[in-house]
Amino acid sequence: MAEYNRHPDVDAYLEALPGWQQAIAEQLRDLIHEAEPEIVETIKRRTRPYFVLDGNVCALLAAKDHINLFLYDGAVVPDPDNIITSGQGNKTARMITFHEHELIPRAPLVTMLRQIAANNRAGGWRKIKGTD
Repeated sequence: MAEYNRHPDVDAYLEALPGWQQAIAEQLRDLIHEAEPEIVETIKRRTRPYFVLDGNVCALLAAKDHINLFLYDGAVVPDPDNIITSGQGNKTARMITFHEHELIPRAPLVTMLRQIAANNRAGGWRKIKGTD
């Protein structure tokens, strides 16, 4: 387990998940903080784990048979490794879905998370797209 400030409500959300989902979510959580150590955990929409830095970077959502990682990038961050699984046309967030036994594409995901954080520091994807 990596060292970072862990939000107790995010801990509670993850602890309530089935074992395999908990393992994937914890790996994603560690990877998010590895990508950008200044990211802060919070809870939004009552129970959803969000990771923020000058705006939303990403969020986790457990579903029946998978874990979703929402990337709040306004579709401005390139995806040359095609790790985005849905939401390609979404104006706010895209998503990567993880099923049991799937490997996390660590390097491409770290690259995307770092770019989202950098874009947030530069004013956010809306400003970058000119829709602000």
